[in-house]
Amino acid sequence: MRGADRQTATMFSYLSPEAMVPPDHPLRAIRPLVNAALDRLSGDFDKIYSPFGRDSIAPEKLLRALLLQVFFSIRSERQLMEQITYNMMFRWFVGLSMDAPVWDVTVFTKNRERLLAGDIACSFLKAMLADPQVQALMSDEHFSVDGTLIKAWASLKSFKPKDGVAAEPTEPGRNGDVDFRGKPRSNETHASTTDPDARLYKKAEGQAAQLCYIGHVMIENKSGLVVASTLTQATGTAEREAACAMVDDLDAGDRITIGADKAYDSKDFVADMREKGATPHVAQNTKGRRSAIDARTTRHAGYGISQRKRKRIEEVFGWIKSAAGFRQTRHRGTGRVGWMFTLNVAAYNLVRLSNLLEAAAA
Repeated sequence: MRGADRQTATMFSYLSPEAMVPPDHPLRAIRPLVNAALDRLSGDFDKIYSPFGRDSIAPEKLLRALLLQVFFSIRSERQLMEQITYNMMFRWFVGLSMDAPVWDVTVFTKNRERLLAGDIACSFLKAMLADPQVQALMSDEHFSVDGTLIKAWASLKSFKPKDGVAAEPTEPGRNGDVDFRGKPRSNETHASTTDPDARLYKKAEGQAAQLCYIGHVMIENKSGLVVASTLTQATGTAEREAACAMVDDLDAGDRITIGADKAYDSKDFVADMREKGATPHVAQNTKGRRSAIDARTTRHAGYGISQRKRKRIEEVFGWIKSAAGFRQTRHRGTGRVGWMFTLNVAAYNLVRLSNLLEAAAA
């Protein structure tokens, strides 16, 4: 018998948002990890908020909402607020009841700036790794580093001469037509008017140069978890410089190994690593030159293991670019782009940890 099209809207509901989340949904395993890390950050939150005045958006709710934006590749904070309005799973994860009002997007963005100023993304990543059950999954001796290009939120048409001479628009509301053929452009003579921090760069011959940043991460080799991340302007030495800075900030054992690809095979980098007490397990770049490392390093079995393990760092870049949609940033400036890059890396760790902890418990 055909069912009747009865409208079932009622005035009252006896269900909570949590009751609508499937028991095996991945967010159920992720939320306890997030809450534990946020509890450790309570002191950091106290430092960036005034003890007087009206209550703002709770920083815990703010950060949970931003993580949802990464998990589900939501393009804008306006769309994020819209999703939280009607998505019961989102309300449960953030910590909002069914009838709680959702924040105005401008208020949400203003409060997010406070977290950016406090470098909370980096603190959140460290607080997550400080969990005892997470520590048991990590190595404190063997690490790998690498960098990837993050396309800037700026068009090549915005890359104009610093002297101010630019093509006049042929039509109102349009950029001027420019013939780039045969005209050299470089970061010394040109800059983007949309995002001045972005740099024109390419990582290899045959690739097209683009306005971008470089995101850097360091993973531990046991479980492939990210232990440090940073973002810099795109230069030829940025990857090696960022790796040195991450090693300096690393809380590890006395003797560690650092796996890396051929871009790190330079005398300066190898010398810096050895000075810091780290053994550089870099891939040998012997194309028309002599490698900075020799058989004294490559003969050991650990070198071969590092070279296999270091490739897992590409999983991090693959996830944040495809699943999280961070192939191109939607922010401008090194500070904002770097903050969002670290948040994306933290989200990757959460997804990976939910799988690792489930496997360990099985």
